[in-house]
Amino acid sequence: MPTLFPEIQPYRTNYLKVSDIHELYIEEVGNPEGLPVVFLHGGPGGSISENHRRLFDPAYYRIILFDQRGAGKSKPHACLENNTTWDLVADLEIIRESLGIEKWLVFGGSWGSTLALAYSEAYPESVSGLILRGIFLCRPEEIHWFYQSGCHWLYPDRWESYLEPVPPEERHDMVKAYYRLLTSEEESIRLKAAKAWSGWEGSTCKLIPNPETISDFESDLKALAMARIECHYFINNCFFRKDNQLLSDIDRIRHIPTWIVHGRYDVICPVKNAWDLHRAYPEAQLNIIPDAGHAYDEPGILKALIEATETYKTQALQSGKTLLSTNS
Repeated sequence: MPTLFPEIQPYRTNYLKVSDIHELYIEEVGNPEGLPVVFLHGGPGGSISENHRRLFDPAYYRIILFDQRGAGKSKPHACLENNTTWDLVADLEIIRESLGIEKWLVFGGSWGSTLALAYSEAYPESVSGLILRGIFLCRPEEIHWFYQSGCHWLYPDRWESYLEPVPPEERHDMVKAYYRLLTSEEESIRLKAAKAWSGWEGSTCKLIPNPETISDFESDLKALAMARIECHYFINNCFFRKDNQLLSDIDRIRHIPTWIVHGRYDVICPVKNAWDLHRAYPEAQLNIIPDAGHAYDEPGILKALIEATETYKTQALQSGKTLLSTNS
């Protein structure tokens, strides 16, 4: 079974200023002359990790990883100002152009799949391929399922912890209630709400809940960024300009080679999301993993993701593409 590639350190890290407020932390890993791929983390408000570098063969790929606005090591931390889907889409073009890359493979999971679709539909000429995991289309029914009513039938014990910070009279609209708490002027209120919100996600992301994963999601810095930024996006319908925008604009990317990987028992982003995307985009290859939830590092999902990166690499090399990733 394919496993992560060996541990590797970046050959370059830097901060890139993308607005008057925001600076993004960027890593470059692998072969500087290799096939370019950009990794898009989840959330919004998640972050990159050392293991994300290891999803790609470092001998063949020029791997670009970065923390999105307000996330991870990017500055300022957990900032909601000038932080929308379209700001992140514009950031991707700024990064690509700053690195002299003509086209790149875009790899995204969960919210990263949302951002990958939004970006590729906005800039199809910049994308040579898509690898998408745990599809999230940001539709109101998806937010309602996980944060209001539906998933709690499967995790009633953890749901009580998620409910606890919210007064009973506000629980008819949990996203709105959490937004009030997460934007409170009192740090203790923000942090308590953030840990409950993020802990709910950490408790449900794997088929078999993992205490280490839950603890990571409940850590102060990660919880604050994820909870604040996620809630900010969700209360604003992820800033989409029209209903079901990602599927309605799918014709813009129908020519791009695409792989979709989704866990059958993903309760954060139910498999119907991947099925709806595949029905709208049958040219994409869909791989439903029968014994997995949402997380990228569950064995079946990890195997399928690495197989996709290897397939893309093989096809690119067989087509005669040079390893050179920069504009001449």
